[in-house]
Amino acid sequence: MRVEMKDIGKKYEGRENFTLRHIDLTIEEQAFCVILGPSGCGKSTLLRMIAGLNSITEGELIFNGKLMNKVPPKDRDIAMVFQSYALYPHMSVYDNMAFSLSLRKEPKEVIRDRVMEAAEILQITEYLYNKPSDISGGQRQRVALGRAMVRKPRVFLMDEPLSNLDAKLREHMRVELVRLHKNLGTTTIYVTHDQTEAMTMADLIVLMNDGKIMQQGSPEEFYHRPENLFVAGFIGSPTMNIYPGMIKDGKFISKGGALEVEPAPKDAQALQDFEGKDVHMGIRSERLLSGKDEKNTFAAEVDVIEMLGKEKLLNCKMTDGSDIVISVPGHFEYEVDEVHNFHFDLEALHFFDSQTSERIS
Repeated sequence: MRVEMKDIGKKYEGRENFTLRHIDLTIEEQAFCVILGPSGCGKSTLLRMIAGLNSITEGELIFNGKLMNKVPPKDRDIAMVFQSYALYPHMSVYDNMAFSLSLRKEPKEVIRDRVMEAAEILQITEYLYNKPSDISGGQRQRVALGRAMVRKPRVFLMDEPLSNLDAKLREHMRVELVRLHKNLGTTTIYVTHDQTEAMTMADLIVLMNDGKIMQQGSPEEFYHRPENLFVAGFIGSPTMNIYPGMIKDGKFISKGGALEVEPAPKDAQALQDFEGKDVHMGIRSERLLSGKDEKNTFAAEVDVIEMLGKEKLLNCKMTDGSDIVISVPGHFEYEVDEVHNFHFDLEALHFFDSQTSERIS
């Protein structure tokens, strides 16, 4: 199902300001859309508006060309997995998962096949005849997922469904959810604050902050071409190294003076209009290189080393005391308190207008 939001806004009664305003978003049929953002940014409110659990103050919500603003939740052909489990405590796991199908008077064989299929994917087959109170929180969340899966709705709505699972199971479930989506072809709208979930699962990421959409696009676009400083600082682990400074004689000079960088030709042209003005420069940790370069070199002292297996994160201090994080292969040898020279991959620099926070391009 194709889901469209046109200038959607939400204002709660008794509040002066809108919680959400000017939300324009189109989610194509069969897409896996992840709505991402920090706590309180409005992402769950938006999901509940799509579900019909929250009213829409202004704008239009459209499913396959049909206006849905006043359509009751039960008539929207959706299934929602809440952040809380919302299971029936007196029913077994099997009956919880089968409940919606039983209400629709589906044949018992169909119900059993769907429940068993979902239980196998979610690794809860052995708990089907337990009560929710007899299983762990993570297992209860999987039951809630299974209850939505068996309905085979036209739209899945998921509000941080993996938040109560341990790290290994969360990783397994990410893969299983993507596989499930691929097999069913159901439009999925998934809310999370976890950028790893967004980057690994989504076709379309929508990053929100303060009730607004900051950027929407593919994971690759978010990582390689953030549209503003908020996106640049939010996406990536570790986050992008970002430094305030100014353009002087065509070069970027950092505020503390540790960095003097001659931009690549593609950036130099765009930065001509910013001569003498404040800008921010950003670069990903893996695009910093060991050794000297003719156009840009800086010295940094290794402060803390994080060994992550295939790579190491060097947390370093530059000559002006500012921090910089550099990713190197795990087999490279570095020691704390050593001073090394590094340089930038000029093709990987990002520049932002300090006044507007918007990308300079």
